[in-house]
Amino acid sequence: MIEFDNVTKVYRPLLGRAVRAVEDFSLRIEPGEVLGLAGPNGAGKSTLIALLLGYLHPTSGRVTIDGRPPRQYVERVGIGYLSELVAITPHWTLEGALQRFAILAGITDGELRAHVERVIARLGLEEHRAKKVKHLSKGNLQRLGLAQALLRDDVIMIFDEPTHGLDPVWTQNFRELVDELRRPDRVLFVASHNLDELERIADRVVIIDHGRVRRTVDMRRPDAHTIASRYRLGVAEGHEHVTSIFPDARRLDDWHFEITARDASSLNEALATLIARGTRITELTPAYAGLERHFREAVSERQPRSE
Repeated sequence: MIEFDNVTKVYRPLLGRAVRAVEDFSLRIEPGEVLGLAGPNGAGKSTLIALLLGYLHPTSGRVTIDGRPPRQYVERVGIGYLSELVAITPHWTLEGALQRFAILAGITDGELRAHVERVIARLGLEEHRAKKVKHLSKGNLQRLGLAQALLRDDVIMIFDEPTHGLDPVWTQNFRELVDELRRPDRVLFVASHNLDELERIADRVVIIDHGRVRRTVDMRRPDAHTIASRYRLGVAEGHEHVTSIFPDARRLDDWHFEITARDASSLNEALATLIARGTRITELTPAYAGLERHFREAVSERQPRSE
């Protein structure tokens, strides 16, 4: 469905040195997939999205969507898109903004109201429909951005930092929305700094840095969610025994330690010994979630770029 084939994008300013935002980037995204994109600031995520939308052309290589150049696909078929920064004319009302977006999206007069009402209901915006955009909270503005991206029910949807500004309730609602949007013929492309969110919703996560793919993590594999060897241990009593059982334990405060274990068996054996000595454990959580571990390893492996 979507293919990046050895894509490089170089920005060449009139003054100063050229910047390679994307370099030798290859990726194929199949129909039915939720693809996550993660990377540190300046990794090239925004450039990749601009290439995918046809706003930019690659310096070398090729980007295609269903065999077509991106801009041609966008103009003939359309893509649902939520930008990282939701900027909408401040004096429009929420409902008026969605009506305008629906017209721009080519939705016919006969279907326009139904589409607008559908997304207002799905994003819980009924009580805000008459408010001007400038009076919306950050979270409600983000939900308005999501609503406009869903107006046409496109086959390809791109979400750039979709949970930015959302409270925990609506962050959970976004996860449910992704599940609702899954279809065998649809691609959902989600770029986010929220690794926990990507771990929950994505089928694969591509980790990039300096414009290159550093690692692709298949979240459907059981080992993708394995925990790093570091854990946060909370104890209510018997904390004096922790360092004798875990010699390299690092004390975080009076009742919390960071411990390490080679594997699940050694961890369980050590904890059993700790409990047998009278320690009361109140908390055991991984120091880093599975995807965070992959992210840290991938970014630490990066090599300096030479021009």
